[in-house]
Amino acid sequence: MVFPVVMQALVVGEGKKVELEQIPIPTLEINEVLIRIHSIAQNPTDWKHTDFLSPVGNVIGCDFSGTVVKLGADSISRVKVGDTVAAHVHGGNYKDRGAFAQYAKADSDLVWKFSPSVLSFEEAATMNCAAFIGSPKNEWILIYGGSTSLGLFSIQLAKLSGYKVVTTTSPKNFDLLKSLGADIVINYRDADIIEQIQKATENSLKLAFDTVGETDTQIICVKSLAPTPDGARPGKVMVSLIPNEDAKALRKDVIVLNTVIYTAFGRSFELAKIQFPASPEDRAHMASWMPKLEELAAKGQIKPNPARLWPGGLGAVNEGFQYMREGKVSAEKIVYNVH
Repeated sequence: MVFPVVMQALVVGEGKKVELEQIPIPTLEINEVLIRIHSIAQNPTDWKHTDFLSPVGNVIGCDFSGTVVKLGADSISRVKVGDTVAAHVHGGNYKDRGAFAQYAKADSDLVWKFSPSVLSFEEAATMNCAAFIGSPKNEWILIYGGSTSLGLFSIQLAKLSGYKVVTTTSPKNFDLLKSLGADIVINYRDADIIEQIQKATENSLKLAFDTVGETDTQIICVKSLAPTPDGARPGKVMVSLIPNEDAKALRKDVIVLNTVIYTAFGRSFELAKIQFPASPEDRAHMASWMPKLEELAAKGQIKPNPARLWPGGLGAVNEGFQYMREGKVSAEKIVYNVH
C-alpha cells in the first residue's frame, strides 16, 4: 500500500487556538502501528493543553478510532492490518503523536479492537478514557463527577468490579447514571452534599475518585470519607489531575493521590511543570487491560459515552473547544469524523 507523505493535523497555535496544518505522516518505531483515523473524541485535557500546557506546533488530541494500515517492527500478533481499533495517545506532548489528525501512531499493545457491527467508529472513539478499577466486593466508592466522560465509564467499571457506587451530577442526569449502575446519585450543587454522601454510605466511605479535579471537588471528596481508626487502612482520594495541597493537608488519615492516564504509556513526561517518571508498572497494567476492554465492549457489558457528532471534522474543533470551555458539555462526548 502506498501512503501519502504528509497529512492534515491540528497543532497548537497562538492565542488558545488550534491550527490545521500539513505535517509528515508519523514514522513508526518498534511496537507501533499506523492507524488511518475515522473518528476523534474531545476531552477537557485537549483544550487545556491548547490553552495552558502545550508548546506551539505540537499535535493535539488523545482519543480516536480507525483502521490499522501499517505495522512497525515487533508489533504484537493480536493486531493486524485492516483491524478496526481505538486508542488513547498523549496528545499535546509531541509533534508527531496526537489523535486530531488524518493518521496517528500508537503502541500495538495499547490499542483495542472492536467490530463496527457492535460499535460505531464514533462510539468506540468515546471509550478510550475508560480506566480499570480493581476492588474488593461490597465496598462503597464515591465517583465525583459521574456525568463526565471519565465518570460515566468509572461507574460501569466500578460496578463490574463489585463496588457500591455513590456519585454526583445535576438532576437532569440522574436517570442516566442510575442506568449505568450508580446506587446513589446526589445533586452536586446541594449545600449539604458532604452530609448526604456520609448518610448514603453510613459513614463507611474509604475511597473516592474525583473525575473533575478542581480544588473544591477534591476538598469535598476528602471531607466525605469516614474517619480512620489508628492503624487501619487510610482513606484514599484519587484525583484525575494534580492533587491540591489544601486538600492533601485537610486530614492525616486520608491520602490524596493523582491518577494521570499518561503514565500508562511508559514514557517520562512533564505536565503542569511537574515531572512524571516513566512507569513500566502502569504501562504493563494498561497493556493487560486492552484485551479485557475488547471483551467487555464486544459483550455490551460496558457502554460507550453518548456521542454528539459535531459537524465540520478537524476544521470545527476550535468551535467544539469553546463549547466545552463554556461548560456546556454534560453526559455526552463531542466526536468529529475525520475520514
